[in-house]
Amino acid sequence: MTVALFFYMFAAFLLISALLVVSVRNPVHAALFLILAFFNGSGLFLLAGAEFLSMLLLIVYVGAVMVLFLFVVMMLDIDTSELRASMATYLPTGLAVSLVLVAELIMVFSAWISAPDALKLRAAPMPAGVSNTEALGRVLYTNYVYYFEMAGLILLVAMIGAIVLSLHHRKDVRRQKPAEQSARRRKEASKLVDVKPGEGLSS
Repeated sequence: MTVALFFYMFAAFLLISALLVVSVRNPVHAALFLILAFFNGSGLFLLAGAEFLSMLLLIVYVGAVMVLFLFVVMMLDIDTSELRASMATYLPTGLAVSLVLVAELIMVFSAWISAPDALKLRAAPMPAGVSNTEALGRVLYTNYVYYFEMAGLILLVAMIGAIVLSLHHRKDVRRQKPAEQSARRRKEASKLVDVKPGEGLSS
């Protein structure tokens, strides 16, 4: 009874906050409501026994992505009147995307499988006495370790590419030279001066 009560509470707050994300006019308030939606989604994952996904949702999306979005929205000077004026231009595209999304949701819910039938289709049942986080780690770093390393390599290449594309050299700004800084010796970087007691160091 308690689990069902928390489920309906998290689900209600999730639906309300998601509706407010797309209905409020202030973009900062929309980002805050999206953070609230992520918190409630994390609570639903926790009730379902998927504590790894719950913590992942909080750490990755709330702790990193949404904080970044919130700072960007607060730093940018967004003209809401101009956005409302150009809404009619993008309305047909938005409606088309919405219809496609609704059609996909209808297809998903039409092929919905109940919980007892879904447990029968599980390929690898959960080992006894093992949390889902440990089980996921075992599968991820044994059967799918090469795919995991390939995904990390792709993300590394994407990060390096983003840095290279956004790097602009300005002639009026002094740049660091790591090679020269690493090659410096102690004699080149510092000098020992013998100062007698009671005397200052003259320039």
